[in-house]
Amino acid sequence: MLLFGNLAQKAPIQKRRIVGRLKSSQERTARESCPKIEFMIRETWPVGPLACNCTLLGDEESHEAIVIDPGDEVTRIHRRLADLGLQLKQILVTHAHIDHVGGALKLKRLTGAPIFLNESDLPQLKMMPAQAAWLGLSAPETAPPDENLTDGLVVGLKRYPATVIHTPGHTQGSVCLHFAPNQSASNHLLIAGDTLFAGSIGRTDLPGGNFGQIIESIHARLLKLPDETDVLPGHGPATTIGEERRHNPFLQTRLQS
Repeated sequence: MLLFGNLAQKAPIQKRRIVGRLKSSQERTARESCPKIEFMIRETWPVGPLACNCTLLGDEESHEAIVIDPGDEVTRIHRRLADLGLQLKQILVTHAHIDHVGGALKLKRLTGAPIFLNESDLPQLKMMPAQAAWLGLSAPETAPPDENLTDGLVVGLKRYPATVIHTPGHTQGSVCLHFAPNQSASNHLLIAGDTLFAGSIGRTDLPGGNFGQIIESIHARLLKLPDETDVLPGHGPATTIGEERRHNPFLQTRLQS
């Protein structure tokens, strides 16, 4: 099966990793990697056949929420929002590969929340039938985004905002979302999409990919963040900026030069 995510394709993308408040006998909670924001709900779970990490962030006081990369299993996502009593305000998509964007339009129709996507990935949306065919899947219905996730745009929740970091390379419209609610580095979170993984980087051999570009995006934009920044990739386990700076093999040559 063709994978859309990391270049090395060695991250354990089938491993179920739940971060935040969601608990069940099948799903392990990993609170140790969750920023300590008392009023926040943060849950991450893999969806779809490629186990894309879908993240729900909610404010317990305002009862507002955002969902990032609802690639599949929209009924489950919608049910969880209802269970938590949250109103979805934004649907944020890190890039327009089928495993990240496939459920966005359906979730919008269920909730009325607008879809945010960098418009440089509109060609990827037009390729959705081809993307689905590569995986032997039916093509989901998609539509152009309601808002353009441009570099520097502030999105997310009022008390837990994120700044958009445009990181082309995996696709031309790939973005990361940097949450930094206060000056403490321990509370920084980066939703990295398929740009940066634990021990790897996003693959660049699909349409719109560029190896030199993704390396530049990571070095110029992501490695400037504090080492303590938690990184939640689009697939597989969480990591930190410091861990990837020190040990990611795709980044070492340039760091040592």
